[in-house]
Amino acid sequence: MDKIERYRQIIKQILTEHAQNSSDPDTVKSQLIFDNENNHYQLAYVGWQGEKRVFGPVMHFDIQNEKIWIQYNGTEEIIPERLVELGVPSSDIVIGFYSPFKRQFTSYAVE
Repeated sequence: MDKIERYRQIIKQILTEHAQNSSDPDTVKSQLIFDNENNHYQLAYVGWQGEKRVFGPVMHFDIQNEKIWIQYNGTEEIIPERLVELGVPSSDIVIGFYSPFKRQFTSYAVE
């Protein structure tokens, strides 16, 4: 398996695990969005909690230049650490929701 395909599988695994752990599957649905052609991957919640509309991303990843970009993480899990545990080198992880200036102070890739 090539590097990009391995990264796709790791991202899908993380998103799928979080989708299965959603709190109220009867009223709020987890939607997994896998765009292999453009390398965009997202978990979103869609539904209703009483009279309140629930809609929005929970996590979003991209693969760019053979690196995993964490574009959004609305969970309590420390995703970069989880990626490293699953075999992704820290040099292939970009915390995209940090500014380029702030990224230089992490142990992960700047871009």
